[in-house]
Amino acid sequence: MPLRWVAVMVFALSSALNFLDRQILAATAPRLMEEFNLSSGDYGDVILAFSLAYAIAAPLAGWFIDRVGLNLGSTLAVGAWSLAGIFTGFSGSLSSLVACRTALGVAEGAGIPGSGKASAIYLAPGERALGSAVSQAGLTLGGLAAPLLVEFLSARWGWRSAFVAAGALGFVWIPLWWAVARRVPQQAGARSKSLPMKELLADRRFWILLAANVLLMSIYSLWVNWTTLFLVRQHGMSQHQANSSLAWIPPLFATAGGFFGGWLSLRWSARRGIVAARLRVFLVGVLLATVTAVVPSLPNATLATAGICLSFFACVAASANLYALPIDLFGAGRAAFCVSGLTSVYGLLQGAFSAAAGRVIDSAGFQPVCIAAAILPAFGYLLLRWNLREE
Repeated sequence: MPLRWVAVMVFALSSALNFLDRQILAATAPRLMEEFNLSSGDYGDVILAFSLAYAIAAPLAGWFIDRVGLNLGSTLAVGAWSLAGIFTGFSGSLSSLVACRTALGVAEGAGIPGSGKASAIYLAPGERALGSAVSQAGLTLGGLAAPLLVEFLSARWGWRSAFVAAGALGFVWIPLWWAVARRVPQQAGARSKSLPMKELLADRRFWILLAANVLLMSIYSLWVNWTTLFLVRQHGMSQHQANSSLAWIPPLFATAGGFFGGWLSLRWSARRGIVAARLRVFLVGVLLATVTAVVPSLPNATLATAGICLSFFACVAASANLYALPIDLFGAGRAAFCVSGLTSVYGLLQGAFSAAAGRVIDSAGFQPVCIAAAILPAFGYLLLRWNLREE
């Protein structure tokens, strides 16, 4: 295996830890909500606190990583979010839970920008969507591990132990990454001059990418945060049944979607150019994602999970290409900041979406939320198609 892919894969482990620390909350949600006497709206507000902190911190984290370098920036970020994850396990009230998740959001704002920077400095342009897919595989590993880790540890030492154990793993990753980074050479253009920040922020294409990400990632936010609760509320499963039998499956299909989208854009780019290929894959994902609208109407939990899998697959196939586009358009020098823009607006979306979705779910169930999530990505495609057609 080429050394550049070793570096990307090891860095993807930080994405796994990032998402593991984040998703422990979703996997413990039914039990935690019962202990703290939370409604779905309260749970949505906890996600909102994390998401706002994540959104505000991400651009600063991206700028910081571009400024100090990938190694130092990511080391500080992983250490900080690991500590925040550990302290979540000692929360004794809703306010302390919100405080811990806010701190986690600030630190984790550096995770995806760091992955984007790693792809930019280690991979060739045509490989970067596959790099996004490898990063998504890390996220999936974290999402897959969260419900299984919760069920294993909570049965023995209580739900709090899952937060502590997940956070501790970050301090294992840090020396591993430094050992790998010393041995893997960077791409020749990785140290090219950065695009001036003023020029980047004045470029309409940058803001169009952010808007498209908001519209696409409503699906991602839905299934990342609400799958376990969907199975519990919609199909009468217990938390243990949902987590151990079904909730861990959709993240596997999300990973497959990322690799499918990366492979397809690499194949199509030889004939159409890299940007045109990415837009075409985005359209394929948008069309497949319309299945989201019918998931709540499916008659049993197994079929509903199959619908969630296809929805998640389609979303991440499109997302792998969307997260590669800012590096294609603006270069490696500003890679972390550009990707942090996508991360930031995703955090804002997740906060607003979760707070609103929780209240809609309490009053009307999952159907209206799923219909909205199915429709929004199409508008994202239209924005991209209209504004990047000259590329």
